[in-house]
Parts: sequence; C-alpha cells; structure tokens
Amino acid sequence: IQSRRHCEREGIESVVKTALMPATAIPKSIATPSLLSQIIMCKYQFGLPLYRQETMLGDIGIELSRQTMSSWMLRCADLLSPLYQRLKDVLLSQPVIHGDETPLNVINADKATSYMWLYCCGDDKPSKGTNIVLFDYHNSRAGQCAVDFLDGYEGYMHVDGYKAYEQTNATLVACLAHMRRKFIEAKGNNKKTVKADVALNLIRKLYGIEQAIKDKSHDEKFKIRQRKAKPIVDELYQWLLKHKDKIPPKMALSEAITYAINQFEKFRRYLDDGRLSIDNNRAERAIKPFVIGRKNWLFSNTCNGAHASAILYSLVETAKANDLVVHDYISTCLQRLAEQPDNLEPLLPWDIKLGVVSYTLTLIQMKVKIDSPMGRRQLFIESQHIALFRIYKAVKHDAPLGDILSTSNKLSNPCHTFQNAN
Repeated sequence: IQSRRHCEREGIESVVKTALMPATAIPKSIATPSLLSQIIMCKYQFGLPLYRQETMLGDIGIELSRQTMSSWMLRCADLLSPLYQRLKDVLLSQPVIHGDETPLNVINADKATSYMWLYCCGDDKPSKGTNIVLFDYHNSRAGQCAVDFLDGYEGYMHVDGYKAYEQTNATLVACLAHMRRKFIEAKGNNKKTVKADVALNLIRKLYGIEQAIKDKSHDEKFKIRQRKAKPIVDELYQWLLKHKDKIPPKMALSEAITYAINQFEKFRRYLDDGRLSIDNNRAERAIKPFVIGRKNWLFSNTCNGAHASAILYSLVETAKANDLVVHDYISTCLQRLAEQPDNLEPLLPWDIKLGVVSYTLTLIQMKVKIDSPMGRRQLFIESQHIALFRIYKAVKHDAPLGDILSTSNKLSNPCHTFQNAN
C-alpha cells in the first residue's frame, strides 16, 4: 500500500506484469504429461481399466473419477492425432506391411459388433528397420474400411484369408500359419499318423528353412528360398490337388485342403521377394496386447472413445516396437505437442531424444502445487510415479534386491521422494 501511495504522489505509473503460462497438454487442468502418460500406460499397456485405477487411487485417499480420466484420454488422443497421421504416412510408404482385425464391443454404436483394424510394418523386435503399429476403429468389417485406410497403397500386404482385403490395391500375401492351424484342427487329438501329418511335415520343413535364414539379407533369403523352399512348396501344392476330391467335403481335412488351395497363389508369393514373411504372425502378435486388454476393460462406451483408444494403443505399441519406455515416450510427446503442435519429425520413435525423466519437478512448480489442496493431491500422485519409476529402473538394470526394497519403501514418503527426484 505504501508503495502504491508513493507512486501516486510521484506520478509514477505501476504496471503489474505476469509471465505467460507454460503450454500444457490439457489447459487449465491439474493433469501433467507424466500423470496422463501414467494413466495411458496403465490402461493401454497393462490393461488396467479406468475404474480400477479410480479404486487404486481412492485406496490412498486420492479422488480422481473415471469420468475425469476418460475425458483426459479423449483430449490426449486429440493432441496425439497429428503424430498418428504422420506415422500412418510413414507406414504407407513401406514396401511391405501386415494387416489384421478383431471384434470390439462399442455400446453406443449403430451396429452390435465393431472392429479394430490393425496395420503394422517391421519386426517384432526393435531393429534398424521401421517398426510401426497402428490401430483403426470402424463400426464395420466391410472391405471399404481397409480401402479407406490404405488409400491406394500398392505394396505387399500380409493378411489372413479374409476376402475383404481383396478390395484393396495391395498385393496380398497369404499366411502359412493359418493354413497350418486348419490342418492341426483336422488332426485333432489323433496320435496316429494321418493324412494331415503329410501337410504338417511339409509345412514344418518350410518353417525350418525360415528359422535357418532369419538373420540373412533379403537377397540371400530369396536365393535360399528358391533353392530349398520352392521344391517343398510345389510338393505341398501337388499333395493338396491330389487329395482335394478324395476327402469327404464335410470332414475337417477337406475344409483345410480347400482353404489351403484357395490361399496358395497368394501364399507362394513369399518366394518371390526376400523382404516377405512366410506368415502374418507379425500382425497376430501386434494385435495380441489389444485382445488381452479387451478382456479387462470389456468394451468402449462410444465411438469417440473407440477412436481415441485406437490412437493411444497405436502410440503405445509403436513405442514398444521401437524399444522405448512407453511412459517417457508418451509424456514427452504430450509436452512437446502442447508446445509445438506442428513439429512432428522429432517425435517419431526412431528420431526422438528423451530428455530428463519427465517426473522431475522444479522447486517453483512444487511451491505452486503445494499452495492448494488440489495441488497437494497432484503432488502426492506424482511422488508415487517417481518412486514406481525408480523401482522399474532398478529392476531393469538388475540392481541388488536391497536397493530395490529401499526404493520401494520410499513410496510411503512422498516428501523424501521429491527431495531426491533429480
């Protein structure tokens, strides 16, 4: 007050200036990138539904409703959508991709059964190649869904026997694993040698060749397949044609033979290019985390929620495919997209540089948070995340058991956690 009166007497104009608020993933929210990333990681990487996360937080005195977390997930998906589109552009520039689809229950959808489509490229394990996993939600299993996503893609695409993929412009490559599965079902529990064993033995030889050449170059794979695998493929095809009309149509073996013959032209294309795989197991394994998660959270409430899940699952699985720590990657993407929404290239998983662990807070941020009850609640949440992350790092680097237990005990002391958060 004295300063104000002095300025009035002396005719000095006093102007109060405030610093601009830093960019945040969700403006005017207590949700920091690390907290949002933690919720995303729990649900989409570890299959922990939001209602269970709500219960877990409630057990330690934190009130955070599933409705709030659900709203945050929708906002995060909107923020990450440009990065998803950029990954899609990169995916469709690859010469070889894989595709699959799986049902999804969406309560407020027009049709009873919706589908989550999957498209991916690269290997299961991180390598020098481009590893991308993208999910695409539709309230339909029509071929037009794949046509719209692929947008005229003309490269190779590994698929199962679903005919809808034939509507696309891609060169389809069938899956030997699906053929083998049919013959295994035809054999059943019969321990005696049956006709299905002939096909299974030939298929086993083909997989033996693939196992032997898995570390070879594309050119070497092509040459070895032409020399060793092609005669076996021809022998398998002749066996199928020979027994096609000898097996009663209603028998499982007849169905297996018919399926194999219908897919054989697309299957044998893998012999023509060393970049191709003998099966579509890359997509089968990529879609498995979604299927496991679905057994926990069971359904999506709305189509918007299903679309958001497709984007978040895509970022999580792509991070895993590139050997990134999911929490760090998602947290970094959320923060940088909030600051520079058009700067996408540095966020691609093979280009990104993860900085200091995103849980670390400055003393100024801590003071702002502690000044309010809501801020103190958020501070406690993030303290738990720091301690949990330290446990993860200790286990990952094979730390002594005593160090891991010591870190674990700090979960009950958030102040200690933040004093040592750097």
